[in-house]
Amino acid sequence: MNFFAGDGDEARSINAAANAREDRKIAGLRRMRRTALCLLVLMIALLFACVVWQAQYPWLAWPRAFAEAGTVGAIADWYAVVALFRRPLGLPIPHTAIISQNQQRIAESLGHFVEENFLTPDLIVDRLGSHDAAKALAQWLAQPANSRGVADVAADAVAGLLAGMNEKDVQWFFDHLVIPQLRTLDVSRMAGNVLQILTEDERHQPWLDHGLDALEKWLVANVEMIKAKFSETSKYTPARLDAYIVRKFVEGIIALLHEAAASPDHELRRQFDETVRELIVQLQTSPVHRRFGRSLMRDCIRHFRQADYYRVPLDRLREHVIADLGREPSAMRDAFTRMLVSLGKRIGREPEIQRKLNAWWLTLARELVTRYGRQVSVLITEVVKGWDAEEVSRKIETEIGRDLQYVRINGTFVGGMVGLLLHAATLFVMH
Repeated sequence: MNFFAGDGDEARSINAAANAREDRKIAGLRRMRRTALCLLVLMIALLFACVVWQAQYPWLAWPRAFAEAGTVGAIADWYAVVALFRRPLGLPIPHTAIISQNQQRIAESLGHFVEENFLTPDLIVDRLGSHDAAKALAQWLAQPANSRGVADVAADAVAGLLAGMNEKDVQWFFDHLVIPQLRTLDVSRMAGNVLQILTEDERHQPWLDHGLDALEKWLVANVEMIKAKFSETSKYTPARLDAYIVRKFVEGIIALLHEAAASPDHELRRQFDETVRELIVQLQTSPVHRRFGRSLMRDCIRHFRQADYYRVPLDRLREHVIADLGREPSAMRDAFTRMLVSLGKRIGREPEIQRKLNAWWLTLARELVTRYGRQVSVLITEVVKGWDAEEVSRKIETEIGRDLQYVRINGTFVGGMVGLLLHAATLFVMH
């Protein structure tokens, strides 16, 4: 469709300027699509990392709740955006490619129809509540062929994302999403919280035992060096006396280490625990430590930028990942498949987990539908009015598609925050 008419140089100049503006908008739209996809992959990676290590580190339930809800929000917003203009993934899914296929009818009725028949919270929850979604998902994932299909789709998406990303995309991602969050990060308090978690319920005692054992081995292996250093500083005593003193000193230290290792209530352990507790309090409350943590983070960010670390990790990651995904068998595909199968079997064996997942899913569904149902309806109604051709649909996407990608990004973070709130509310109710 040509929105400009006329002959001569002026008409050609106007058309050229319009085409240039459209090309810039299309390029911006493509960049935002890649950024939104990168954020989705990051949420999925965080989710599966939490799934793998949550059994060892229970506190990962919080970032897992964020990643789960963020992934759902990102995928839901992606589907909503794509369905307005084309077939998602090229599949003939009903009620998609809305603008080009139904422009005459949709302009007046689709907004209200979707709101009244699809986005009613009670209807959504009632339909979803009649199915044991967690059990069905677990049984489906437990089949290696199904998990392999999911792994292949995710691996292909990662490969495509890495192949399409360039240095500017990575730099934009870090400058606009990662670094602003790092600047606000309270490193000192976070370090104190991590240290507190590590020391709760005497979790640090095995590490202390290893430390005592390592110190003993070092002393035994370096007795001669200690003797030599002692002799250097004690020039007026006989060598035999120096050796005797050092031997007795080392034997005394080793005996002390044995006592501390054998006695859970040893004074050395109490002093160590008290020192650690004082350090935790200082890290969590001291303004001096807080300022030092912020200064350290600023220095790290500055070094990160100056050392051109945007390009090096991207090149190495792209090289190794694409090479692995192109091989058969692929270590990443196989590992991802095994992880999904294991996850499905674990959920299938735990009715309590299924119950919690179903309750969480229904609560999340109600919250999302209640909060965003009306906005989706209004958006659809306003956009489709006045359509008369597929070219208009394409141009509408060119004009507003970049903003819709921000909806995907915002939906990821909003979904993540909702997941955290729901997780907190679930813990509150359970306790």
